[in-house]
Amino acid sequence: MSADIDLTAAEWVKSSYSGGDGGQCVEFSPTFTPSAVVPVRDSKTPQGSAVVFPAAAWSSFVSAVKQGEFPAT
Repeated sequence: MSADIDLTAAEWVKSSYSGGDGGQCVEFSPTFTPSAVVPVRDSKTPQGSAVVFPAAAWSSFVSAVKQGEFPAT
């Protein structure tokens, strides 16, 4: 995947699994175009870099989290 993806127009949503205490905060852009990818970033540093996942991989990850496949620490 290209490292030159322009995320300036991305609309970010904070994950419902992020804590409300300002700690582990993950944001993703569910409506980013091209829709074949999902950008993810740390909401504490929105000006920082983002990781871009293939949409199918992100969907599999979210499903696994919802099913409790990753135990909370």
